[in-house]
Amino acid sequence: MAGFADLNLPQGPDKKSLQSLLEAAAHLGYSAVALNHVIDFKEKKQEIIKPVSPSELFPSLPIVQGTSKRIKVLTRLTLVVSDPSHCNLLRSTSANIRLYDIIAVFPKTEKLFHIACTTLDVDLVCINVTEKLPFYFRRPPVNMAIDRGIYFELLYTPAIKDSTMRRYTISNAISLMQICKGKNIVISSAAERPLELRGPYDVANLGLLFGLSESEAKAAVSTNCRATMLHGETRKTACGVVYTVKKPRKVEEEETTVPACKKAKTQA
Repeated sequence: MAGFADLNLPQGPDKKSLQSLLEAAAHLGYSAVALNHVIDFKEKKQEIIKPVSPSELFPSLPIVQGTSKRIKVLTRLTLVVSDPSHCNLLRSTSANIRLYDIIAVFPKTEKLFHIACTTLDVDLVCINVTEKLPFYFRRPPVNMAIDRGIYFELLYTPAIKDSTMRRYTISNAISLMQICKGKNIVISSAAERPLELRGPYDVANLGLLFGLSESEAKAAVSTNCRATMLHGETRKTACGVVYTVKKPRKVEEEETTVPACKKAKTQA
């Protein structure tokens, strides 16, 4: 099974708090994390800045518990969109957008959710877990997102902080599971403090409350996270995928390649 990953650690200005988050994640057994830079166009007009390299933030990365490898740190950009015009930024070929390892979008309306699933070139679609959803999930856009290799992200930290948000988190997650059938789900933390982080197996157990099966819950913190990272790599480096298939040999070709001595034995 792929290593465990948490694809949502908020990137704040305080380097010490980020370092403590990384150390806590490595101690819990996460082999990869993503530092999340959020842009909300509703607050004020913001420009997409160039991501800060992890080597500039951290002089040395902590070693993952139980292994001899250091934790892998990725960069992530999340755009909170509340108007269709905000999506134009993702359609443009911005140089800074291409520098991020993972691109996520947080749609606020049903129309924007449909656009994110069907047309936007992103890796993650964030699901609101802090309040009641203003729309219902529909099967066509969700299925199209799954076919395009896009994953849906659920956060578990709000469910730990507040009982009301816990109710919304479970309700919204179950509504999504009824449509996607547990496919293409990623569970992240969005933890701002080390105490808010939970181990990968504890997160998998929370996934059971969200309506996932045991295997789907484990995949939500491991293989699905890896698939999201690979989707981001192909988005950055390739415009298409080439499949190579071995051509099956015909029976006549096989007979011609058989040595004469073997032919004589089989015929005798």
